[in-house]
Amino acid sequence: MTQTTPLSADRLPLKTKVAFGVGSSAEIIALYAVSSFALVFYNQVLGVPPHWVGIAISVSLIFDGLTEPLIGSWSDRTRSKLGRRHPWMYAAPIPITLTFFAIFNPPQGLDLMGLAMWCGVTTSLLRQVMTFFHTPHLALGAELSPNYIERSKVMAYNSFFTWAGGASMTWIALTYFFPSTPTYPRGLLNPEPWPAFALTMATIILVVLFASAWFTRDRIPFLPQPGVDVKKFSMAEFFADIWKALRNRNYVWLLIGIFFLSMMIGLKEGLRLYTATFYWGLNSEQLRLFVLGSFVGYATAFIFAARMHGKFDKRATMVWGAVAYALTTAAPLVAGLLGILTPQTPNLVWMLIAWSALSYGSMSVLQIGAMSALADIADENELRFGVRQEGILYSTRALAAKIDQAIGSLLAGYVLLIIAFPEKAKPGAVGDDVLMNLALWDGVFAAVPGVIAAICYSRYRISRATFEATRAAIQARRAAGISPTEPPPVKDPPGVAAATPAT
Repeated sequence: MTQTTPLSADRLPLKTKVAFGVGSSAEIIALYAVSSFALVFYNQVLGVPPHWVGIAISVSLIFDGLTEPLIGSWSDRTRSKLGRRHPWMYAAPIPITLTFFAIFNPPQGLDLMGLAMWCGVTTSLLRQVMTFFHTPHLALGAELSPNYIERSKVMAYNSFFTWAGGASMTWIALTYFFPSTPTYPRGLLNPEPWPAFALTMATIILVVLFASAWFTRDRIPFLPQPGVDVKKFSMAEFFADIWKALRNRNYVWLLIGIFFLSMMIGLKEGLRLYTATFYWGLNSEQLRLFVLGSFVGYATAFIFAARMHGKFDKRATMVWGAVAYALTTAAPLVAGLLGILTPQTPNLVWMLIAWSALSYGSMSVLQIGAMSALADIADENELRFGVRQEGILYSTRALAAKIDQAIGSLLAGYVLLIIAFPEKAKPGAVGDDVLMNLALWDGVFAAVPGVIAAICYSRYRISRATFEATRAAIQARRAAGISPTEPPPVKDPPGVAAATPAT
């Protein structure tokens, strides 16, 4: 089985990296609104028991995760004038927009069980249609350049715009839709603005997803295409693709690492607004200031992650990124449990923002390293199996992450049940023992999977030297005529540096 590849660029135009990265901002608006805002909306605004909402969100993650590898394998084998990835990216935005709006606009008259079911069904549909964009989009990013460092830069744009989408959504929501009012000092508990919030975010999602697909279309002639002997998608070929991916030990260790990391993220995202609102006593105006901390963290990673890969290799940045993320997210809550920090501590908000900058920066460095490493694994698999597998590699990783994030979201719902967190609670009226248990789960217990993830990432073995050896072996095979003859070179778009054959 072989795959043909036209000429591609070691260095990419800024426009291409921005257009690719901006797609992740719309993805995170949709997915983050569900993972973080939906639990508050259905539980605290509509009164649905938290573990019911946790189950609904978790089921949606599992069903979505199961389709990720199917779409990944199918897009790897797609033949069209628009290449392998863009047909999927063009088809997804409208269904994503409609299902997102539906999540926050349940029909009138539903009882609590009906609301929980509506949450589960609409969230599942959103995640299903998001897969049509998310998986091909990530695979596209891995294909844009064959260069070890340039791949990290591409994924740095992806990481930065992921922050931009989530931060912008949070800022807009807390500033224009859920500000503090005399009736609702905690604006997120106000039921009135939710439909307008959903419509605004849905419109932004639609425009941004189409823009990302449209402004990366000029790279289609330079991307890998299925060779003439690559079979069309079938279930037999799908399982064969999965087996090839799982035979790579570096990939398996990345999967296990993301499994534990996603458990941590799922639990913390489910509890984040509860901790901020009820434990620290923050209002909407204070919560939106955390955009500053996340900006500093992601901007720092955007600037330095690729440089760190050149100096320390990707494995070291993943290991220490996971350790730092686990420790920095736990530190403020541990200080709270020890009585060092309290809601009355002077400048508490700015202290928490500083810790958030460290945690977001650590997570971003880790994510950039892991996403870039997957592209390097695709080179290994091409050398071994003669086929590019970006779609299946990124999608199988997403499967592990989503199943485990589902566990985290489910656990978050049950944590609220276990600690007897009251429904429709009022800040300042929640018992101290409940708040202490909330901090213990969000601070100490949630950090443990992050440390385990760091151990797994330490088992990853691709270095800059082994990467270069793999690339050289691929080129040697090509020169010996083992790989198919390259198609005639296509003139690179303006702004692209000297081109080299890609795999």
